[in-house]
Amino acid sequence: MSAVQSFPNIRRAASSDLEELLRLEDTCFAIDRLSRRSFRRWLALPYAIFLVCERIDGLSAYVLVSLRRGTRLARLYSLAVDPAFRGQSLASRLIGQAELLARDAGALYMRLEVASDNPHAIGVYAKAGYKPFGLYRDYYEDHGDAVRMEKRIHDYKPGGAERIIPWIAQSTEFTCGPAALMMGMAALDDHYVPSNREEIRIWRESTTVFMTSGHGGCHPLGLALSANRRGYRSEVWVSHEGPLFLEGVRDRVKKRVMQEVHEAFVEDAQAASIPVNYAMFDQQYLVDRFAAGASILILISTYRMSQKKAPHWVVVSGFDEVCLYVHDPDLKVDVGMDIVDETRIAMDCQYLPIARDDFQAMSRYGGSRLQAAVVLDPGNTRR
Repeated sequence: MSAVQSFPNIRRAASSDLEELLRLEDTCFAIDRLSRRSFRRWLALPYAIFLVCERIDGLSAYVLVSLRRGTRLARLYSLAVDPAFRGQSLASRLIGQAELLARDAGALYMRLEVASDNPHAIGVYAKAGYKPFGLYRDYYEDHGDAVRMEKRIHDYKPGGAERIIPWIAQSTEFTCGPAALMMGMAALDDHYVPSNREEIRIWRESTTVFMTSGHGGCHPLGLALSANRRGYRSEVWVSHEGPLFLEGVRDRVKKRVMQEVHEAFVEDAQAASIPVNYAMFDQQYLVDRFAAGASILILISTYRMSQKKAPHWVVVSGFDEVCLYVHDPDLKVDVGMDIVDETRIAMDCQYLPIARDDFQAMSRYGGSRLQAAVVLDPGNTRR
């Protein structure tokens, strides 16, 4: 018997529940309600856990959990219990069932946000084993604050430590590198001010010009040179000495241009005395440099996250014995997404837990198994 079947009145949500879900939402929340459009989207998503508690004449509660693909993170996105049925432990039962299913899906952590002025809800989550680890100011529509809580739903003992790394979203589909670099620089210097104009300026300085399609991505040497121009010392690790990303480009003219861009980056890096290590790096190196205060940008493949093979820059934001954690600048906002959805999904882009074995595969891009990192030195910031 499955975990969901063990409670006869708890089952997976279906599209036929839409009207009852909207009724529950209106009954339980005065602000930040999920819309009909949002519910339809969540009901159709394969990487969501959506459970309802059913009674004879309708629904008495629901829980919605999102699973971040390519990571070990689950997020309790929304929980609602009809006021007429509170006091029956429906919330704790739904949370427990969602945790079991999230763990079965490979999640190690469950996270959530709850209004700081809702002591009852905070108490429910605390009783279920959730611990506060952050506070978000002005999070809700009424400008109320949110307490961020987390529970390790798999039996691992955490180690290491998390640093506070500012999170910055990329504003275009091709500026993950500049957004990652701005996060890295802001983590080392409270006076650094990121902006959309700065993002585009960094992209123009560091782009490879062409990619398999669309605008070019950012070269690790280009990002290191951009950091150098802003007074940050950096070190580059790249597993290949030749021009990068050529394997996905067929046009000979584009390949020639990319070759010239690469050679120019190499010459400029040598002139700027930027250390370049043409070698593979291991996870222990990343952990040691992060623990010493460095900001680390890593090139990953997005395949495990989106089923699309594309190079993508992220920032290391923590570690423990099981996972490496990253800040992902890609918000992945859908055209039809509510503002409340966008705000909540931004939380899923921060401190993403990626199991070390998964990270090993994700940090090698393409058939050539390209590995690249830019390490910003905390000891020589703003020369």
